[in-house]
This record gives sequence, C-alpha cells and structure tokens, in this order.
Amino acid sequence: MKEHQINPIQHNLQRSLDATIGVSFDISVTPNVLQQLLEDKRSPNTRAAYQKDLNDFFKETAGKLPTSELVLEFLHLERGQAVSVVLKYKAALFERGLSEATVNRRLAAVRALVGKGRALGIASFTLEDVKGEKVAKYRDTTGIDPETFKRVLAWCDRTTLMGKRDYALLRLLWGNALRRNEVSQLNIGDFDPNAKTLRILGKGRGTQIERIDLGEGTVEAIALWLEASRGVQSGDAPLFTALDFHNSGHRLTGDGIRKIVVRLCEKAGIKKVMSPHRIRHSAITAALDATDGNVRKVQKLSRHRQLDTLMIYDDNRGKDQAEVTGLLDDMVF
Repeated sequence: MKEHQINPIQHNLQRSLDATIGVSFDISVTPNVLQQLLEDKRSPNTRAAYQKDLNDFFKETAGKLPTSELVLEFLHLERGQAVSVVLKYKAALFERGLSEATVNRRLAAVRALVGKGRALGIASFTLEDVKGEKVAKYRDTTGIDPETFKRVLAWCDRTTLMGKRDYALLRLLWGNALRRNEVSQLNIGDFDPNAKTLRILGKGRGTQIERIDLGEGTVEAIALWLEASRGVQSGDAPLFTALDFHNSGHRLTGDGIRKIVVRLCEKAGIKKVMSPHRIRHSAITAALDATDGNVRKVQKLSRHRQLDTLMIYDDNRGKDQAEVTGLLDDMVF
C-alpha cells in the first residue's frame, strides 16, 4: 500500500505552526513608550519640544514628571477615562492663557504618545474625540521694512570683530529668512564662498541637508567675519561663535542670536519686540512685495512644508530661491 505523502505546501505550513515564537528576540522587557517616541524623532529640536510638552502634560494631570511607569499607567486607562483626562488638560491650558496654536501643539504631543502606545499594543484607545482648536490661517507676521532693517545693519560697527560677526549674521537672517537654530547649527564647512551656497539642516527634516544660495553681500560679509576671527579653521568648527569673555570661541546658541537681534534693534530705535523669527517674517513679507506676491517663488525662500502656509516645492527651487535671495540682499546693500 502506497504511503500517504505530504505535499510541499502542507509541509511548509506544518513547519510554520511548529516554529518557536519569540526566542531570538528581546521581548521580555516592557517597552519605555516615551523613550521610543522620542527616539523616533530625528531632530534634536523636535525631541526637545516633545519632551517639554509631555512633561507639561504629566505635571498638570498627575502632578509629576513622566516616568516609564506613569506613562504606562496613563496608556492603560479606559477610553473614557483617558479622554476625560486630556479634555481637562486642554481646559487647563486655556485657563493658563495659552494660545490656540500652543494648545494644539501640546495636544499633538499627547496624541503622538498614545499613537506610539497603540503601535506597541499597550494603549487600546485613541484621542480622536479630543479636537484641536481652529487657528487663524494668517497670523500677524508683520515685521519691519527693508529701510528699517538697514538702520539695524548700520548699528553694526564693522571695524570691530563683533560688528563683523553681527553684520554677517543679520544679513544671513534677512537674505535667506533662516530660523535661528538653522543658523546656530552651521559649521564653517557648510559655507562655500566660491559657489555662493550654504548647507543647512532645515526644520523638521531630521538629518537631511539642504543647499541654499546666498546673496553677494551675505557671502562677502561671512567671508570677512571668518577672515577676521579665525583665518583657516576646521570645517567642523562653528560658523558663528560667541565673543563674550565666558563663552568666547564657543558656538553661538539660538538664544545668543536672539539677544544680538534684540540689542541691535533696540539701538536702531525699533519699538516692537524683535526676534530672529520676526526678521524672518519681515524678509518673507519683503520678498512677496518684491515679487508681486509670487508665493511660489517665495516658498523656495521660506521653505515652508505645509501646502496652506505658502506653496509646495517644485523642480525649479534653486533658481527661484537664488533670485529671491538676490532681491532681498540688494534691498539692504
């Protein structure tokens, strides 16, 4: 009598059913959900923002900073309990006088934590019933006009080392509408005076490098600052450094950049509160005026990612951005 033969499909199915599950993988430790959420964020600034917002959430709702155990306790709540906790937190934020945009950002951090918990099989609820607040599409982005910014530049004494640095820094903030952290992270090797370009690590782009074009005046200003301050230096050295006694030679921080802007704007007699971001707003507004409202071109300058903020990228980004930067650069020459 012929023996019963198992076909290949049956054989493979049987092997899969008999396979040992989980022996080769470290799945014994309860995951640290908050840590895994933060590790997923490539940008240090994004990680810091999430940490700050989630610290605020747990301090407000539980009276203490988040630990792995406290996060698990929150994620193990029933859906109704969790929604109630978050709604109370949202109400508390408004009682503290925070703006709609700030409230939405902090709620987004909590949603991200819950989403990570669901992905890891720990949380069984969502926060879809906790709605964000409507934010006005157009915020007050008014700043200063080019003539006023020229007054600020005029306060940079370019016969001094500090004046050379401040002048180069301000031209870069204006001509390329950079964010202060983008400037703070720059190294000497990111600056190419021959190609008139700069490599930057843009906001929300993790480790992705962008190359942007510089205006003639900005290239000259940066080159003069580098020549006066250090001559030939390693490409890994910071592009802009502090000059005060205690921090001389160290990388200029985002807050250090803010203080420079505030100091020079106050000297120029500007009454409104100024900041690097206000200069960015000013540059974007001036660029829109100079291009007859061509948001497609100006989006190459601002590098906004959201469609409803300006406009999506297109294939001619380099040419448009260079043109807009040239216009801005010429305004304050």
